[in-house]
Amino acid sequence: MTTSSHSSESSLSVSFINPTGLYDPRPNAYTHVVAAEMPARLIYIAGQGGETADGVLSPDFDNQVYQALRNLRIALNAADASLEKVVKLTLLIVDHNQERLTIVGRQLQEAWGEHPLPACTLIPVPRLALDGMLFEIDATAVVAR
Repeated sequence: MTTSSHSSESSLSVSFINPTGLYDPRPNAYTHVVAAEMPARLIYIAGQGGETADGVLSPDFDNQVYQALRNLRIALNAADASLEKVVKLTLLIVDHNQERLTIVGRQLQEAWGEHPLPACTLIPVPRLALDGMLFEIDATAVVAR
């Protein structure tokens, strides 16, 4: 299945592809292949954790994922982009398990809504940068020039 997104501003075209022969990744909140035809502006967002602007980090995994996605939106907005322009995510999860995967998948699907989900890599890790940090997300976005 291929979903395409074209920009009227330029010749940017982004295709979201789930090839026949690979399992359907949509229930797990990602797309197997994302291809961008350019010229375009690439935006790289550093890993965003679940801390608030004043440095507070909830001990609750669900809250950290929610805040990390909020932080990701803020970072994207600073570069004149949005979640819909993201083509690749990397997720880092401390003590990864099915329950945490379900929480992340639900929140990603809610955040992206009807838009195609980006390509995504999930990496289970034993620890992240801050004490108590349970989730981190980084992103690459493509925006038409």
